[in-house]
Amino acid sequence: MSAHNVLVLSRTPKPIYDSLDIQVQIVNYFNPESLQYALRGVDLVISTVSGREQINLILAAGQGTVRHFVPAEFEGKLYQRPPWDGRTAGVSAHALALLDSFKLQNLMRYTVFSCGVLMEIFHPLGLGSFDIGFRAGVSHPNSYLLNVAEATAEYAEQNAQGQPPSRICLTSVYDLVRFVVLALELGLDAWPREFTLRGDRLSVQELVQRYSFARNVTFNHIPSDYSSSQFFLTYYSQNQDEVKAGYYRRLMATADGRYDFQEATLNETLQNSGMMDFVPMNFAQWLDKI
Repeated sequence: MSAHNVLVLSRTPKPIYDSLDIQVQIVNYFNPESLQYALRGVDLVISTVSGREQINLILAAGQGTVRHFVPAEFEGKLYQRPPWDGRTAGVSAHALALLDSFKLQNLMRYTVFSCGVLMEIFHPLGLGSFDIGFRAGVSHPNSYLLNVAEATAEYAEQNAQGQPPSRICLTSVYDLVRFVVLALELGLDAWPREFTLRGDRLSVQELVQRYSFARNVTFNHIPSDYSSSQFFLTYYSQNQDEVKAGYYRRLMATADGRYDFQEATLNETLQNSGMMDFVPMNFAQWLDKI
């Protein structure tokens, strides 16, 4: 495996990296000069921030010498995501719109690593325990599908067309990192606009069944029709409760298949090239580890 010089951008000092020969650059994500200075000579940026901080990072990278950008925007396939409409709640779509703009100007390419849903969203302590999901409103426990404390599973029984909901692709955070590291060995010139990857692909019922078996908890299923989720989304949006609005937005996105894809292009690329040196965890294996 080839060596790469790694620079970590951080708001605060990170002594943990001292023994790893990894340089840390303290930055202010709301200071363009700070970001542009830190990115001098950087070829690839892998973002782990979201919201306005990521927007500012993209702007600094695109206006500098960065050749390739990986946004912290995972979810599902790009073509299934809503476009940027100028709203603050759409910062994820805003990030992708900015990246498209830089790409069209031949200033900076980008690649999205679409992995569906991170398994850690179902951790009893939530994604926030991994320092993830705060800007997206999914850091707290019970922010998606399962309420472990109350042993309930809420989901839409049908999609917008009245058909059974799609499956959900799932990936562990740790496997996502492994995928990205292996992708570096392919070379940036071989990276497409989007890689899809996953560790598992389950229906909602299968997901609940596996969680129930692993945690020895019987979940009360709360299926609803699509129009009910739409009603609650509209209600909470009008009342500016973005946490609850986001919850129902994700339930609708799940039913519509935004977190599902049949072809996992990065899995297949790495396997065909003989570079796949690990087996991604499926959901049952991940549950055994928490």
